[in-house]
Amino acid sequence: MSRKLRPAPAPLEANDRLVTAVITAAWVIGLISVLVLRDHLSPGQRWWVWTCAVGVCMGLFGLWYVPRLKRSRSRAAQRRAQTRAEQEQARRADT
Repeated sequence: MSRKLRPAPAPLEANDRLVTAVITAAWVIGLISVLVLRDHLSPGQRWWVWTCAVGVCMGLFGLWYVPRLKRSRSRAAQRRAQTRAEQEQARRADT
C-alpha cells in the first residue's frame, strides 16, 4: 500500500536578532549568577564562569554578525533574480 507524500512546508522565518538577543541575555544572567555565587562553587565548578563569559561574547558577536549575513543573503538573492531576468530577456530576444 503506497501513500502519497505531502510536499514539505516552507521554512518559517524567525526574528534572528531577537532570538540572539534573548539567548545572549540568558548568558548574561547566568554569568551574573555565577559571579555572585562563585565563592560557593567548588574549584572544580568554576569553569562555569568562563562558559558564561564565552556565551556572552558569542552572543554579542552573533548580534553583530546576523544582520550582515541577512543583508548579504538578500543581495545575493537579488543578483540571482536579476541574472535570471537578464537571461530570460536575452533568450526571448534570440527567438
